Amino acid sequence: MAEITNFIKTKMEMDLASGKVSEIVTRFPPEPNAYLHIGHARALVTNFELAKCFNGKTNLRFDDTNPVKEDASFVEAIKNDIKWLGYDPANVFFGSDYFEAQYELAKKLIRKGLAYVCDLSAEEVNKYRGSLSTPGIESPYRNRSVEENLELFENMKNGLYKDGEKTLRAKIDMASPNINMRDPVLYRIIHINHHRQGNKWCIYPMYDFAHPLQDSIEGITHSLCSLEYVDHRPLYDWVVRECEMEHVPEQIEFGRLNIPNTVMSKRYLKALVDSGKVKGYDDPRMPTLAGLRRRGVSPEAIKEFILAAGLSRINSTVDDGMLDHFVREDLKLKVNRIMAVTKPLKVVIDNYPEGKIEYLVASNNQENEALGERKIAFSKYLYIEQDDFCLEKPNRQYKRLALGLEVRLFHAYFIKANDVDYDKDGNIACVHATYDPATLSGSGFNERKPNGTIGFVEATTAKAAKFNKFDVLIIPDEEKDITECVNPNSWEVLDGYVEGANEYKIGNMYQFIRDGYYRVDEDTTDDNLVFNCTVSLKSNFKPN
Repeated sequence: MAEITNFIKTKMEMDLASGKVSEIVTRFPPEPNAYLHIGHARALVTNFELAKCFNGKTNLRFDDTNPVKEDASFVEAIKNDIKWLGYDPANVFFGSDYFEAQYELAKKLIRKGLAYVCDLSAEEVNKYRGSLSTPGIESPYRNRSVEENLELFENMKNGLYKDGEKTLRAKIDMASPNINMRDPVLYRIIHINHHRQGNKWCIYPMYDFAHPLQDSIEGITHSLCSLEYVDHRPLYDWVVRECEMEHVPEQIEFGRLNIPNTVMSKRYLKALVDSGKVKGYDDPRMPTLAGLRRRGVSPEAIKEFILAAGLSRINSTVDDGMLDHFVREDLKLKVNRIMAVTKPLKVVIDNYPEGKIEYLVASNNQENEALGERKIAFSKYLYIEQDDFCLEKPNRQYKRLALGLEVRLFHAYFIKANDVDYDKDGNIACVHATYDPATLSGSGFNERKPNGTIGFVEATTAKAAKFNKFDVLIIPDEEKDITECVNPNSWEVLDGYVEGANEYKIGNMYQFIRDGYYRVDEDTTDDNLVFNCTVSLKSNFKPN
């Protein structure tokens, strides 16, 4: 794995050397309201890998303080994704574990005169807050007494008010140049069943209040978050300081990772799922970790991709072929290389004995002999790719089969195309060829050069298969809803064949020679073999 070098690692090294901290403790705090996507992977990998650099630890904490959209199914999906990536959290916590402690700390702020119950509506709060050029206006409820605020806050907790009827707000500075410090809301009322707490609570802490307290309680040393929280850092520090927390964590921000042609918005991804425009969060076209896993992207490739993209204080965009590059690099020595035809064209070897099948021995991966060997069937009847045949040789660069030309079949013989049969629609239905038995691969025959080398699958033993090939999921259009922007050509299904000697199990990965990497999909049954194209062999990405 690539060596980690970034500004956060440097900061951690300095903090350890100075004695500011004795151990690095980070956390990954997803909200359980959706599946993780490739954008989340930056935060996930960064937190775990940085802690690992210093023999520290990383907690998984579910930020379940907003019960409206959260669900236990998302909790399990996130746990599965983290485990799949190879990480084992030191602890698994939930934000809701701290509801009682946070309630008591909120009352501490009230007693210190630093929080008050406000009756303004959400719209009125926004109006009173002012703008970047004008100061805010104090709430008419700002100067309620400590005793009244404590009573009202307890009434909020006991369910005496409707949703949105009252909030608890911090009393800071309505003229602050940082709008986040203009008496932010700390608690709001939500009467809804919580996935873990049930109906025990009807007041819920806001993220800006809950998160710093959770970090402090857990002993987090470096609270890593994305760049949009820079302006929230003063409030983060204020909450820790004024709640008089014993442990003081430090928030550090880093830039988001953007990938062209990739949707990285939970709201948009959820809309695609809910509208039925995709087949779920694990749809192979989706940028979710579940979708990437089903497509065949390996966890090692994702981690290498994240680390190679680097980490900076600004948002960055990487080449959309970069992840594919690391998939190829990870798989090229790990998986068996087999032959498949996704658009089959039948070939009849006229001079090969009828009824005979011979089995040729070939390496599973010429670059990794440890993967062993396999037997490849060969007979009078074969399938080749339609693109590997042309009636007439078009130019010098064409290195495949054409009438009157000879090619080598991988691991087998030279064949020469002599004639074709047509179907009723005038399309080529079959190529008639002859083979030279003296040209068996590995026999040392080299008297003549064939016009290239192509793959094949023996027809009588081949296994029929469906091949799913994918393209960009979304074609952006600012005037349309995301559900109307799905690329109609983002999923192509082809019917073809693969070598028959292999046992294809769900999850197995293969390289189809001269095509790409494929994974056996979950839709596979005993009589329906399905492959997902993970990535093609061709790449325009140029690594540094």
